[in-house]
Amino acid sequence: MLAPSSDTELCVLYHPIFSTLNVRMFRRSEPDGTPVVVVEMGDREAAVPLRSLQREFAIEDSSPDGRMLSLIAESLDFVPGLRIGDALPTEVLNGEASWEPADRHRRLAGNKLRMHLLSWIAPDRAARLTAETLSVALDDDAALRQIVHDAFERAAETLHLGSSAEVLSLIAALAEELAYIEALRDGLLRRVILVSGILAGLGRGQRLGVARQEALQQTTKLSVAATAAISQRFSEIDAQTSEIMAALRNPASQRAFIRSNRDSLYRSQRAWEPILLAWEAAGPVTVRELDEQGWRRITKTYHFLAPRYMAFKEWQSAFGARSSRRVSKIDTAMTW
Repeated sequence: MLAPSSDTELCVLYHPIFSTLNVRMFRRSEPDGTPVVVVEMGDREAAVPLRSLQREFAIEDSSPDGRMLSLIAESLDFVPGLRIGDALPTEVLNGEASWEPADRHRRLAGNKLRMHLLSWIAPDRAARLTAETLSVALDDDAALRQIVHDAFERAAETLHLGSSAEVLSLIAALAEELAYIEALRDGLLRRVILVSGILAGLGRGQRLGVARQEALQQTTKLSVAATAAISQRFSEIDAQTSEIMAALRNPASQRAFIRSNRDSLYRSQRAWEPILLAWEAAGPVTVRELDEQGWRRITKTYHFLAPRYMAFKEWQSAFGARSSRRVSKIDTAMTW
C-alpha cells in the first residue's frame, strides 16, 4: 500500500492526455483482470491497459500521476470501478475496510476472543461452551462470570497492564478487526462449501454422457480443491489469533496480519460473487433437472476454477479435451 498524501484521497490525474481523452472510468478488464482505462471514441468504447498508457506517454512510476495510477490499480481490488474525481477506497489510503461487517459478526468475534481467554485460564470450563453459547451462559451463570473476570485480571497482570479495563480495550480492538474475517467466513467460505456440495450431489449415482460426466467430475474436483484452499486460509487466521496472550502482546502485528488476510479474502469474494450468485439463484436441482442453462453454469464454474486451483500442466478445458486444438498458455497469477 502506498502512503497517501493530502492530494491522493481522490482519483486526480494531471497529465494532459487525461483531459484530452474522454475518460469514462477505470476498471479491470473482464478477460484477465488487467487494470484499464475506458475511453469513449465516438459511439464506441476502448479499454487501454494502464501500464501501456504509462509507457506510451512516459509517465514515470515516481511521478504524481504514476503514483496515482498505481493507487487506482490497487483500488480496483476493492471497487468495481473508479471515475476521475472519485474517492479512493480506504483500504489503499489508511488500511481501513471500505465495507462493514454485521453486528452478529462483531459479537461472534468478541465471543471467540473471550473463549480463548477462558480457555487460557479454565480450559475444562471452556470445553463445555462455544462462542455462540457464551453470551447466554454468562447471563445465567454467576460462577462463569467470575471466572471470566478473573481471566481479565490475570491477563492484565501477565501483560503488565494497569487494569483489566485495558485488556478489555485490547480485546475489543482485536474483535473489531476479526469481525471482518467472520463476515468473510459467511460471505465466502460457507457459500463456496454449499456450491461444492451441490456439485458433488449432482454427480452422485448419475449416468451421463462421457463429455458431461467428465465436465461435472472436473468441476466438482476443482470445487473441492477451492474449498480446501479457502478453508486453510481461515484456519491459519484462527490458529494465529487463538494464541490469545501472544495476540494481545502484539496488537499492531496482529492487526496487520488480519488486515492483509481480510483484503486478500475480500478480493477472492468479489471474484467468486458472480459464480456464487448464479448457483444461489438456481436453487437446488438434480442432474436430471439441469437444462442447458444449468450446464452453462457448470461450464462457467469450471473456467473460473481451473486457472486458480488446477496446476498449469493439468489446465485444459474439460469441454474440449478431445479437440486437437492446443490450449493457449494461461497466466496462473490470477487476479482476485
